Amino acid sequence: MLKPFMNKMNTRNNKYTLFFIAVLLLWIKTYVVYLTQFNLGVSNNMQGFLLFFNPLSSALLFLGIAVIFKGRTRQTLLILIHALLSLWLYANVVYYRFFNDFITISTATQSSDNTGDLGGSVLALMKPYDVLFFADTMILAVLVLFHVFKSDEERWNTRAVFSVFVSAIMIFIVNLSLAETDRPELLTRTFDRNYIVKYLGAYNFTIYDAIQNIHSNAQRARADSSDMNEIVNYSKSNFAQPNPNYYGKAKGMNVIYVSLESLQSFAINYRLPDGREVTPFMNALARGADNTIYFENFFHQTGSGKTSDAEFMMENSLFPLSQGPAFSMKADNTYQAAPAIMNQHGYETVVLHGNYKSFWNRDKMYKSLGFERFFDAKYYDMNTENTKNYGMKDKPFLTESMPYLSGLKQPFYAKLILLSNHFPFGMDKGDTDFQPGDFGDSAVDNYFQSANYMDEAVKQFFNDLKRANLLDNTVIIMYGDHYGLSQNHNEAMAKVLGKEEITPFDNAQLQRVPLFIHIPKMAGGTVSTYGGQVDVRPTLMNLLGINTRDYVQFGSDLFSKEHRQIVPFRNGDVVTDKYTLTDGKVYSNKTGKEVDRSYGERYEKIAKQELDYSDKVVLGDLLRFYKPKGFVPPDKKKINYNTDQTQPLNADNDAGSAEK
Repeated sequence: MLKPFMNKMNTRNNKYTLFFIAVLLLWIKTYVVYLTQFNLGVSNNMQGFLLFFNPLSSALLFLGIAVIFKGRTRQTLLILIHALLSLWLYANVVYYRFFNDFITISTATQSSDNTGDLGGSVLALMKPYDVLFFADTMILAVLVLFHVFKSDEERWNTRAVFSVFVSAIMIFIVNLSLAETDRPELLTRTFDRNYIVKYLGAYNFTIYDAIQNIHSNAQRARADSSDMNEIVNYSKSNFAQPNPNYYGKAKGMNVIYVSLESLQSFAINYRLPDGREVTPFMNALARGADNTIYFENFFHQTGSGKTSDAEFMMENSLFPLSQGPAFSMKADNTYQAAPAIMNQHGYETVVLHGNYKSFWNRDKMYKSLGFERFFDAKYYDMNTENTKNYGMKDKPFLTESMPYLSGLKQPFYAKLILLSNHFPFGMDKGDTDFQPGDFGDSAVDNYFQSANYMDEAVKQFFNDLKRANLLDNTVIIMYGDHYGLSQNHNEAMAKVLGKEEITPFDNAQLQRVPLFIHIPKMAGGTVSTYGGQVDVRPTLMNLLGINTRDYVQFGSDLFSKEHRQIVPFRNGDVVTDKYTLTDGKVYSNKTGKEVDRSYGERYEKIAKQELDYSDKVVLGDLLRFYKPKGFVPPDKKKINYNTDQTQPLNADNDAGSAEK
């Protein structure tokens, strides 16, 4: 039908028409994807218009590259660029389905480390209708292959080519100007990536992110010792005095961290409609069993690094990066992390993880943090029955870890990373008889099954520690590393929580994750203090009687009477004990209703200051210019994870013998 019509066109029209059809198809396709695949929170007419308008400048800019050439080369490049842009858009769709976020340059370039976090879930994230994301590219290919448009050897004249690129730039300037009127300082303040995509578009976000990535890589080269002075003074001036009721109460005890994969606080004390408790053992811990304190208002603060970001905060009391995971991007930095501090207080430091040591670049980062030993997958029975998704199932992993823990010289500082409760959740047949939920969303339904399996594994672990005579001389810190169910599952989550809908306030509150601290001989129970993952290191150090006033840290002791209940997030949100700042609005925690923005200004200012300072420390590798009194950095050359980790540490692989 098109061919008779196109034959009526002259050669000059043929030359331009294919290009503009390609631009139109990409523009409309991108807009439809925005509406159907992403939750960008359009709240007014200006945002709605910009969402429609913003793909145009990118389409003109990128597809315009093809019009520099002529004939068949021009047509081939047009289809190729269109296909690449479609592939990038689709990659973001798949990534968003799990992470509720967009791919950054750092994420893409560190794919060997990061794709593990998606791993086998990629297939689960794909849908049968996904082929439609490439339908417009296939239409272009058909138009060319069937010669609906002739391969005109004539070049576009310089004025026409110039007009395409000038139009792209002018449209972007108009786009940015309108965006700035609705969201001032869009590109300079710490906003969620959703904001950038909503206002400027997915393709323009990639350009912006590339510029930011180049800038961050240049920061280290420009940094010098004077950059640390203001940050050190800020950290010291905000040091929270220890609570004498807790300071030093665990002095000399072992320390065990347990990372509870994807566990959110809504699962604690939750009963399914049929009355079943999802996490009965951890519920008992929350009531004070086994001398355990449960923090019910504790939040994850991770960025794109998810589990690795949680580790980064727990060990350093620094915030994760706004773009890309620190474990991948800044593994060679100088750190003054908890393992290195513990080495100098006579502790043996170790990580146990049922995956391979290169996963998330851990074999490099752990050396910088000061971990002396790393028991990775090669120390475990990784048969198909024992493994799931990204490594070893929790029960066999914890069972096989016990001999390694029992064989360590005491006191020790150990971290164990659980894996089973990971998207798409659910357990293999025979692993558990706990049935999934029934909320109309397979990920949400299966979440309860794998969370229950994790709970049983933790109960087993506590019993094993008792039998090994370790429980009464060990501080155990168990924490949810990040959310498990993103906003893409809000419809089912509304049913879970008994709400009509999940509001922006609810989304912010759902970022709660459990924090349990077992302290031998101390009374347990639930406390309501607000805090986040950056607060855990100073909390632990004070329990052990280790003074960290001279260390740069952005968290504060959760037990301290001076603890500031302000929890900053990398997307610009802030949660306090009174207010929640999210999506550019302020809500009262008591009512969940919006209040005047002035109530949140002070908290927003503090959060931005601390995030900026932390970024300067990490991006500029500033800790190389500052050493707290008595601290000796780990000698990474002496840490060797390739030797037999079950053997006593010796001069060849002992990271801390010289300091002890």
